[in-house]
Amino acid sequence: MYKFSKRKTAAGILTLAILASCSTGRSGDEGGGEEESLRPVTFSIAYAAGDMATTQALKAVIAAYMQAHPHVTIKDLSEISSSAYLDWLKIKDAVGEFPDLLEMRDTEAFAAAGKIAPLPKELVELLDHPVQVYGQVWNAPLYETPPQGIIYSKKAYAAAGITSLPQTYDEFLDVQEKLKASGITPLVAGGKDLFHLGFWINKFLIDNVYAADPDWNEQKTAGKTSFTDANVIQAVSDFKQLFTRYVDPSWQNIGDNQTVSFLVSGKAAQLYSGPWMFSPIAAADPAFEFGFYAVPDRTGQVKVTGLPSLAGWSFSTEAAGDPVKAAAITDFLQFFFSPEQYGTFLAAINGIPATIVKPVYPVSEPMQEALRILDDPQTVKSRMINNWWGGNTIPQQFRNWYYKLLEELVVRNGDVSSAMKEADREYDRQAREEGLKE
Repeated sequence: MYKFSKRKTAAGILTLAILASCSTGRSGDEGGGEEESLRPVTFSIAYAAGDMATTQALKAVIAAYMQAHPHVTIKDLSEISSSAYLDWLKIKDAVGEFPDLLEMRDTEAFAAAGKIAPLPKELVELLDHPVQVYGQVWNAPLYETPPQGIIYSKKAYAAAGITSLPQTYDEFLDVQEKLKASGITPLVAGGKDLFHLGFWINKFLIDNVYAADPDWNEQKTAGKTSFTDANVIQAVSDFKQLFTRYVDPSWQNIGDNQTVSFLVSGKAAQLYSGPWMFSPIAAADPAFEFGFYAVPDRTGQVKVTGLPSLAGWSFSTEAAGDPVKAAAITDFLQFFFSPEQYGTFLAAINGIPATIVKPVYPVSEPMQEALRILDDPQTVKSRMINNWWGGNTIPQQFRNWYYKLLEELVVRNGDVSSAMKEADREYDRQAREEGLKE
């Protein structure tokens, strides 16, 4: 499934994908000149474009597919936007530009609104852990949910006299003090991008809330739990303390894609993110030596994101109702998930396969550790606050509102208890507005 190698960057991914396209795809070399006589078809595609490694890898697959299938034109609508991806999709829908094929992250809401369609059976059969809602599978995950953790400079750790990785959260804080004392900023965070801020927020929520109570959201909606509960207060207090003491003070002005330069240039010793950052780091400085580990909780337990999520490629309802367009999209996704193409894509982003058939692709030393974390039976896997569904669905706009609340909490040195009382009021207001509670 995985083949160990030295770090492999996203550079050259387009060439690799196009070469792979010569031997993959349902309408590859078979049929001789049939390709030229196939009916021209165009469909649009959209995906969250915040992560450059994934964006580049997806653009490479799209280009490779169109080269192998000249009768198909794929119109890429994706763009880096100041708006959250959900808001961007809503704008596209409002102006009549809702994509035919899209990366969907708010499946339950869009399915209920009739905007997306269930996946064709031939695509569902490719998936290892298809997730159902309303009795249907709506998404083909681009990859399995990866763990998040600390990406650290081995040079900075050595300079600070850190010879072993922390086994508890308190030991992790000791590491931060040693780094700070050595004269380097311990952590960089891309707080300019709200989703990046969520990495740390959810780390503490998983440690203190979701790992022990996966149904906390449902209980909150029912009025049985509160953001003022001790476990949530602890999570938010940990977040505030970390950002106040150890994160580069300009974090609000640093974009997610700028964190790499802070790390490789030695401006900061660590970055909390996921395996998708390994390739950009290696590309920025091939000589930069870095490692990866999951931050344990206070008892030493490792708790990470890793459960399947209700997200991935989805058909718009309109596209699914067009037989020619739907067939082209299905063919593209079969091409995307074909072992050679999919392996090339996963290698570029350090992804984890979501298919039953596991492609063989090279993995770096940090990626081996990410895979070990997921495979360890002692690891507790959970989800971010907004990645639950059914009774655990939260109001659509609450995640972003909550992240901004915690951002202001740090910036203004606010009171945690007061902020969580405000969170209770806003959650209940949004839940009533959306009909989640009476």
